[in-house]
Amino acid sequence: MQFDDKVPIYYQIKNYLYHRIVAGDLQPGEKLPAVRQLAVDLTVNVNTVQRALSEMIHEEILVSKRGRGNFVTEEPAKIAALKQRLITAYIQELYTQLHALKLSDRDIVTEIQHYIQTRGDQA
Repeated sequence: MQFDDKVPIYYQIKNYLYHRIVAGDLQPGEKLPAVRQLAVDLTVNVNTVQRALSEMIHEEILVSKRGRGNFVTEEPAKIAALKQRLITAYIQELYTQLHALKLSDRDIVTEIQHYIQTRGDQA
């Protein structure tokens, strides 16, 4: 994983895990690797991983089961809300950047539609 120096690492780890959950790479109820293993895999400090996971537990995206580990929530509504939150954040960022280029809302919609049409099924 490549980290951006301008964004706290724990926050980037949270977003990485959010994406894996929303994309279905981490299924509802699935156990996450141990904190130490995640730290090794991501080449970061254990405390950094623990902070990311603690916040996700507080947000109820992860469930901590004492002595067993951390698991992805099994509540579809929480995962759906997380997905919507990510979508909104990405759209907000795109919208802000395109408005900075002096595009109107109509122009933004037109450009996005054009992009989708010319891109085809390359996703």
